[in-house]
Amino acid sequence: MPQSHDADVAIVGYGPTGVIAALTLARHGVSAIALERDKDLYPRARAVTVNDWTMRIFQDLGVDERVEKKIDPQRALRWMTYDGTEILRIEHPPSTLGRTPRFYNIYQPTMEAELRAAAQEAGDLVTVRYGAEVTGIDQDADGVTLTTTDTTTGETRTVRTRYAIAADGGSSATRGRIGCRLDGDTNTVTWVVIDCRVKRWWPDRDFLTFWSDAERPVVDIALSAGNHRWEIPLKPDETPEDYPTSTEVWPLLKALGVTEDDVDIHQHAFYRHHVRMADTWRQGRVFLAGDAAHLMPPWAGAGMQTGMRDAHNLGWKLARVVKGELPQAWLDTYEAERRPNAAFYTSLAVGLGRVIKREASEEEQAAMNAVPENTVTPYEPPLIAPPVLEGGWLRGPLGDASVVGRMVPQPVMGDTAGRMARLDDLLGHGFVLLGDDIDPATLLTPEEKAGWDALGARYLAVRPKTAYTQGPDELVDLYEALLPWLRRYGARAVAVRPDRFVAAADVSGLAVPTL
Repeated sequence: MPQSHDADVAIVGYGPTGVIAALTLARHGVSAIALERDKDLYPRARAVTVNDWTMRIFQDLGVDERVEKKIDPQRALRWMTYDGTEILRIEHPPSTLGRTPRFYNIYQPTMEAELRAAAQEAGDLVTVRYGAEVTGIDQDADGVTLTTTDTTTGETRTVRTRYAIAADGGSSATRGRIGCRLDGDTNTVTWVVIDCRVKRWWPDRDFLTFWSDAERPVVDIALSAGNHRWEIPLKPDETPEDYPTSTEVWPLLKALGVTEDDVDIHQHAFYRHHVRMADTWRQGRVFLAGDAAHLMPPWAGAGMQTGMRDAHNLGWKLARVVKGELPQAWLDTYEAERRPNAAFYTSLAVGLGRVIKREASEEEQAAMNAVPENTVTPYEPPLIAPPVLEGGWLRGPLGDASVVGRMVPQPVMGDTAGRMARLDDLLGHGFVLLGDDIDPATLLTPEEKAGWDALGARYLAVRPKTAYTQGPDELVDLYEALLPWLRRYGARAVAVRPDRFVAAADVSGLAVPTL
C-alpha cells in the first residue's frame, strides 16, 4: 500500500532558489516542505542584481511590489581602465517585460528576507524546517523519503513527499546522493568581496563598473539599501590569511581612491570562480536546481537569477503534474529548457570576465560589440536582451525571424470593461492563445482546439486601440506594443505558456506541441 505524503514536494535548501520553488508551488496550490540546514538567513550579500525577467517571475508570484521597495534601479554597466578609458558600456533602455528598469541593484539578505516573509504568508502550503540537515534520500515509484538530522539535537526524522528539489547550493550533498556528477573547473584565483555601508555619495556611484586590469581587475557596484561592494582578486603571493580584519582590507580600497569618508567596511569574505554544470539535472523524482545544477562566474550577474528561473520553470510544471493537469512527461522539459539558458549565461559570464581581466583581444572585444545586420528582431546586447528558449515544449522554428520561444512583451493593456493593467495581470496563470484582431480559436481545427482545451487554455482577441471590442474575451493594445510585435514575426496568433514564452504560432502551426 502506498505511503502517505507529508507534502507534495520537498525542497532541500531554502536560499533564493528554494524560496522561489516554494512560492511557485504555493501559487499553484501545491504544498512544499523546505529543509534548511542553517537556522538563520545567510548574512552575506552574494548576488548583486536582478533583471526584468526575474521581476516578471516575482510578479507572477505576487511579490514584485514588495520586493521593488527593497531594491534600486541600476543606471548602466561600464568597463573602464584605471586611466579612465571606457572600453565598453551597456545602457539600460526601458524594459518591454513589464517593469521600466532592465536591471536592479539588490542587497541580497534584505531581498531574500522579503521573499521568505511572502512564503510564510502562504500558510499550510509552505512549511519550513530550519536546522534540518538532509542526511539521506531514497526514492521509489510513489515518492521520495528524506532523512533529516537536527543540527542542534542530533534527532533524526523522515519526510515523505511525491517529488524533491535539491536547491542546496554548489556543494550540494543531495547531488552526490542521487548519483549526479558536477563537471567543469574552478579558477585558482581567490577574490575578496568587500561589503560596505555608504557614508556619502561619490560621482558615478550608480554605475556598475568593472575596472579592467590584468593584475587587479575590480568589480565596483552599488547595492541597495545604502550598501556598496568591491570584488578584488588576490595576487599570487597573497592568501586570505593576509586579510584577517578590516584593517588589512582598507589598503585595497584606498588604492581605488575609496576612504573612510566614503564608506564603512561591513564585512569581507573570499571565494573562487567556478564554471561547472551537473551531468544531469534529474534522477527519477529528484531534481537539481540553482547552484546544485550549475555554477558560473559573477560577471553576468546571473548566478542567483538562473537558479530562481530554474525553480519557477520546474515549480509550475511540478504543480500541474501533481494536480493531474499535465502528464509526468512534462517534467522532462525542465532540463531541456533550463540547461541551454544556464549554459548561455555561463558562456556570457566567461566572455565578459575575459574583458575585465584584459585577456580578450581587440578582435574579441570588437566581436562582442558588433551589431548584426538585417535582423528581424531589433538587436540588443545579449546581457540585456529579452529571454528566448532554445528548446523544450515548443512547436515551430527558432531563431531571429521566429516568434516561437520568445517571451511575449508585457505592456499595459485594456480589457472590455475599460480596466487597465499589465498584460500578465489580465492573462492569469495558465495557457492562453492571443489573436491579432481575431479570436484565435477560429484559427484552430477541432482537434487543435481540443488539445488546448485539455490544458485549460483561454482564447483572447487583441484589438487595436482604434477599434471597438466585440466580446468579453478581448484585450486592447493601448500602447501599440503587442500587435506590432506579433506582426514583426508575421504571426496572427500565438499560444503563450504560463511562463509567458510563446509555444506556437499560426505561421508554423498552432497545434499543441508534442512532448
